[in-house]
Amino acid sequence: MGTKTANHYAAITSNDAGVDGRLFVGIKPTGIYCRPICHKHTPKLEDCAFYFHAAAAEKAGFSPCLICRPELAPGDAKVNAKSKLARLVLRRIEDGALNAKTIESLASEFGVYAGDIRRATVQEFGLTPVEIARTQNLLYAKQLLTETDFSVSDIAEVTGFGDEPGLVRQFRSNYRLSPSALRRNISSSLERLAPTSFPETISFRVDYRPPLPWKTLLMFLGDRAMPGVEAVHEDTYLRTVQVGSSAGWIAVMPLGCSEHSSPINALRVVMSDTLRPVCVTVLTRIKTLFDTRANTVEIDAHLITDPLLTESIKNHCGMRLPGAYDSFELLLRAILGQQVSVKGATTLAGRMVQTFGKPICTPWPKLTRLSPDVRRIVGATVDQVAGIGMPKKRAEAIRTVAKAVLTGDLALVPGGDPDIVRDQLLEFPGIGEWTASYVAMRVLAWPDAFPIGDLGLKKILNMTRPSDILARTNAWKPWRAYAAIYLWLSLSG
Repeated sequence: MGTKTANHYAAITSNDAGVDGRLFVGIKPTGIYCRPICHKHTPKLEDCAFYFHAAAAEKAGFSPCLICRPELAPGDAKVNAKSKLARLVLRRIEDGALNAKTIESLASEFGVYAGDIRRATVQEFGLTPVEIARTQNLLYAKQLLTETDFSVSDIAEVTGFGDEPGLVRQFRSNYRLSPSALRRNISSSLERLAPTSFPETISFRVDYRPPLPWKTLLMFLGDRAMPGVEAVHEDTYLRTVQVGSSAGWIAVMPLGCSEHSSPINALRVVMSDTLRPVCVTVLTRIKTLFDTRANTVEIDAHLITDPLLTESIKNHCGMRLPGAYDSFELLLRAILGQQVSVKGATTLAGRMVQTFGKPICTPWPKLTRLSPDVRRIVGATVDQVAGIGMPKKRAEAIRTVAKAVLTGDLALVPGGDPDIVRDQLLEFPGIGEWTASYVAMRVLAWPDAFPIGDLGLKKILNMTRPSDILARTNAWKPWRAYAAIYLWLSLSG
């Protein structure tokens, strides 16, 4: 038995949550594939086949387990130079890029050809982009069949299959049963999400690898919340959302414990029923916002040996790289935050919301507006934007980047190439290195971004020269963005 095979089997027998989403086991006698955390039974080694992506297990003919539910497994956030293109493309595909784009248009985002993307994913994962996208959509469809009362036809539409016959064909091909049959066969022993106290809502489960310091994450997001759009209430993150013509609100909180009192490493996502047509898009954005793909045990182990980070990691172990639910919103927040305090940026953000965000009714008193509308900002004059209390040059910078986002000249998406986006941002007057790096961290979710111009980071590093800062942070690669978060947390006490 090879070392890798032995390690993979040990992960299965120990129910290792650290490799959840990075390792799947196909059980040959049953034709089912499971997550390493599955407690249904432990297969014999000779009955196991190991895979590093759900799509690879399905390509080999295995169907997803109804108990451990592979569709809930966290994705793979690991990035290194050798596989950078493949990993970035994987992230874009898992977030549904190929539901709205062709491979050719996706390739143009990265400045490569479609063939380059195909070769990269096949070399790295043994899978084509289409195979990855198809499996991702099937797993989302399975989650909706399990957790909602959506009709099969509605599920087909929101998961990219277009119509019910298309979804049924793929289900029969991959899982050897129809969507309706799968819904009937779902074990009654599966734990259901309890109903919410709010009518006309839908609920979902989003799994993550432990640990996750939820209170610390809420504190970080709460301190930077857009007034009227975002809020933190007790242990719950709240915000208004809009995707296309669908608008509503979401609430995210820890799922808690199972009926047997064992902790569940998952978040509960509640959203207004008005978001039903775009619920999959909302879920993918929430996974980015809370960085549920991260393997924080691996990241912390890499960083904790540096004395500058040790105490903060011990106090907040498992801290995530908070992402952006709305990319333009966070870019706007970053521009407003240039050379001002977090509190000052929050005040300006609240004024932008009141001026350029549309009103919305929600059950939450603090959620009263949608995020500032990029079209309304583009249509405003420089004086109108500056009227919230900022210099005209900064107001012009906001209008300029808003226009670029609106026309598609500036694409801000998780998994986007940080080098390309950074160069684009720096071409805009009024956008500096700090803003470009902050966007790479929180919008593109690039784990190695580091805002070397940040005053707080300069203070704690006791350095001012960029070359000195880069040299000091080299040891933190490829997780420098997480190091920056830990340093900021150490400054806040």
